[in-house]
Amino acid sequence: MTTRHPLPIGLIGAGRMGSFHAETLARRLPGVRLAAIADPAPGAARGLGDRLGGTTAYTEIAELLADPGIEAVVIATPARTHAGLVEAAARAGKAVYCEKPMAVTLDEADRAIAAAADAGVPLQVGFNRRYDTGFHAAHEKIRAGAIGTPQLLRSLTRDPKPADPGRIPPWTIFLETLIHDFDTLCHLNPGAAPVEVFAFADALVRPDFKDRGLLDTAVVTIRFDNGALATAEANFQAVDVRGEVFGSAGMVTMGDIRRSHLTAYGPDGIAADCVTYDQDLFHDAYVAELADFAECVRTGRAPSVTGQDARAALSVALAAIESVTTGGPVRVGGIAA
Repeated sequence: MTTRHPLPIGLIGAGRMGSFHAETLARRLPGVRLAAIADPAPGAARGLGDRLGGTTAYTEIAELLADPGIEAVVIATPARTHAGLVEAAARAGKAVYCEKPMAVTLDEADRAIAAAADAGVPLQVGFNRRYDTGFHAAHEKIRAGAIGTPQLLRSLTRDPKPADPGRIPPWTIFLETLIHDFDTLCHLNPGAAPVEVFAFADALVRPDFKDRGLLDTAVVTIRFDNGALATAEANFQAVDVRGEVFGSAGMVTMGDIRRSHLTAYGPDGIAADCVTYDQDLFHDAYVAELADFAECVRTGRAPSVTGQDARAALSVALAAIESVTTGGPVRVGGIAA
């Protein structure tokens, strides 16, 4: 009987999302080994590594990428560093999992995709909703024709109130929040491509930060080439993630923030215990996407969520930004690189 050795994976980025992925790689996935952590912040990688059992720590990302014992990397750094790290990891011959967004310009996205293709390594992007049970089931039903042709689609994300709005880069609501919804809408309309976007955005949660470039509320309408119309909306207050697809023969809905199906009835009314954090809401999906990535590395199968998928969602995000800037509809794909 052949023994399969644990797949050694390195983590780049020891922040909030990186810490969750580190625990998944170290403790939640059989057949995977968290081989090393890299983070330029002094002590960040060492502190996380020590909590997880003494994993090798680097402050220089290049040292992790040069480690011949690491076969794959998970990138969980700030968004604007992603594309360059994808390129560097691919050049080092590592399979790459990158948190969303993979890039913030189309030129960056194209370079990242090309680097992975040239190196012959898989590139998977972290659109976790595809791995959520409800969203995955909806996609399968739609693809099987259970609701006919999609006509109206809706996806929404309402994030917790930001702790420090002054640290949020401009256009984050499109590039880092609604990017999930743009991918979801494309995924739930199989075979169709977005062609036109019209977006509105404002600072309604923290209007005092609007002059610093913060936009915390947005609504985006998207027209697809199969005639379907979609709406994506986001807000930086409360927690709520839902989706809906209405088709010519039926409808599917998905998304539930309740911790369980328990509903309590009392003198103050009806109540249900709800999650308030994305890592609770999509815990299993976050784990499943890394399990899928590991299986891709082992078997050579193409990733389920590719760099091209990330580029498609980014195209919608960039069109939304231009629409807000110009005040009118924008053709998708007509954005400067």
